[in-house]
Amino acid sequence: MAPVDSDLFDRLERFYDALPRPWARAEEIGTLVLFVRDGEGWPYYARPVRGSHTPSAADLTAVRRRQRELGLPETFEWVHETTPDLLAVARSAGLDVLLAPLLVLDPAALVPDLPLRGATTRLLDPATPTFAADLGASRAVARLGFAAPAYQPPLESAENVLLIGGAGPAERDAAAPPTAEAVRHARELAATGDFVTVLAETPEEGIVATATSQRRGDVAEIVGVATLPSARRRGYASQLTATLARRLLAGGTPLVFLSAGDDDVARLYTRVGFRRVGTACIAEPAAAPL
Repeated sequence: MAPVDSDLFDRLERFYDALPRPWARAEEIGTLVLFVRDGEGWPYYARPVRGSHTPSAADLTAVRRRQRELGLPETFEWVHETTPDLLAVARSAGLDVLLAPLLVLDPAALVPDLPLRGATTRLLDPATPTFAADLGASRAVARLGFAAPAYQPPLESAENVLLIGGAGPAERDAAAPPTAEAVRHARELAATGDFVTVLAETPEEGIVATATSQRRGDVAEIVGVATLPSARRRGYASQLTATLARRLLAGGTPLVFLSAGDDDVARLYTRVGFRRVGTACIAEPAAAPL
């Protein structure tokens, strides 16, 4: 892992704090800020107030109580290198913490654009008549992709193997279409120029992979990189990530980063041109024992 760069982490903290504010209200509870989305959309997180000391277990408990009042997931996010003591506090408060590799783009190492196997790429464009349907397909691909783990260790080995098969176009097309409010909000996000989604599709299967970039100022994060489980192992996720990264660099965004679900996924991004700099922590209530 690269040495700690305090300026880099300061820039990331500003990004995490600024990104939700146009679309949510911020409630400060102790040394945590809870972002509450206005209208439909993926719910935001709670995270440490910028520049504050480490949140206490009491702060976490108070925020969880407020999240339950609002019907929100009890989710917390932070960067370990910025708030290192919060990991132990969160675990002591009964939260499970995912330690997600945090990676930044090395522009000199970014792979070139390459043709996709049997597929083409295009932007999710709100000006097209198929925007609502494309939005629904993209979100269904993301839900199905994230719901099915891409890697699993075989019984005879400690090494992980990539899982192929599972949900495909039929399951994607069976998903409920986006609501009119969701479509309106997606158009509003796209109109800012700061939120871009790129799709991979094949003539036979339709939309099979998706990835999104979200930018604030001169920092951007690549999120929602997902492939339909039946279409894995074709290089779609890697190429969509590289396409967005190149678009961001060309548009004058010098700092591009992302978080990977685990070390196996992180290795995919290092092959694209990203390097690990730290750990993003995502905390949720511990699952009840069976």
